[in-house]
Amino acid sequence: MRVRLGAKGDARGDAKGDVSAASPEGDCQDGRCGLIKRPGDLYEVLAFHLDRVLGLNRSLPAVARRFGSRLLPYSYTDGAPRPIVWWAPDLQHLEDANNDQNSCALGWLQYQEMLKPHRLVARDAPCSSIPHSEWSRLALFDFLLQVHDRLDRYCCGFQPDPSEPCVEEMLHEKCRNPAELVLVHILVRRSAPSRLVFIDNAGRPQHPEEKLNFRLLQGIESFPAVAVATLRSGRLQSLLLRSLRLDRELWESQGGAEGLRALLQTIDRRAQILLRHIQEHNLTVFEDSPR
Repeated sequence: MRVRLGAKGDARGDAKGDVSAASPEGDCQDGRCGLIKRPGDLYEVLAFHLDRVLGLNRSLPAVARRFGSRLLPYSYTDGAPRPIVWWAPDLQHLEDANNDQNSCALGWLQYQEMLKPHRLVARDAPCSSIPHSEWSRLALFDFLLQVHDRLDRYCCGFQPDPSEPCVEEMLHEKCRNPAELVLVHILVRRSAPSRLVFIDNAGRPQHPEEKLNFRLLQGIESFPAVAVATLRSGRLQSLLLRSLRLDRELWESQGGAEGLRALLQTIDRRAQILLRHIQEHNLTVFEDSPR
C-alpha cells in the first residue's frame, strides 16, 4: 500500500496518525511517500542495511515500523512490524502495461552479450545507459541475498522445489529456451539513468547453501572494490549489527543480536563463497568513481 508520510512518529517508530492515503497522481512527487509491504518482506530492511554497509547505495531506504493509523485497514495495524520503503518519485517505467516493472526491456541473451569484455553497446540498444559496473553491483548484492527475481526469475540457476512460484507459474520450463528469458525489475531513476535502483530485495534467507544460484554471477568479471574489501575484512557481521541496531523496531522484533545471528551468519557464509568464486575464476575488482 502506498501512503503519504506525515509527522514523525514516537521514539518506538509507531506510525499512529502518521500516514494518509496517497492519490495515484501527483501526491508523491515531493518524495514524501512510502510503500508499506507485507510482514514477510521484513528482510527488505536488512537488505537496505547490507546495501549501505557494502557501499553500493542502490537500494531504496527501508525501515521496520508498526502502524496504528485509523486510515489503514486492520491487517496493517494488527501489531506486526512491516517494512516501509521510500517511494522514489522519478522511477522510470516502460509504457508497456505488460512490462511496466522495467525501465528498459532486456533479454537474458542480450544481457550476456552486453557483459562481454570490451563489447561496444549501441546507443539505441536496450539498457545502453547502464554501465558494466552497475550489473556487477547488482550481481554481488543478489547473490548474497539470493534474490532471483531480477536476473533469474525462471530459477534456471538451481533446481527449484515444486512450491516455488517459478514452478507453479510454469516459468522454469522456459529455461530450455534462453531466447525466451527476460530480466525483470531493471529500474533506473530519470534523475540518474546510469544507476540501477534495487527494489523488492527481501531475498531468500532460508535458501539452502547447496542450491546457491551462481547463474546470478554469470558474465560478471569484476566487482566493486569497496564491497569486496568489506567482505574480505571479516567484519561483515559486526558492521551489519551496528547498522541494524539503528532500526529499533526491526532490532527488537528480531530479538536483537542473538535473534539476528543465524541470518547474518548465512549472509557471511555466502560472502565467503563469493570470495572463493572470485579467486577461483581470477576475477578482478574495480574502484568506485566518486558520485
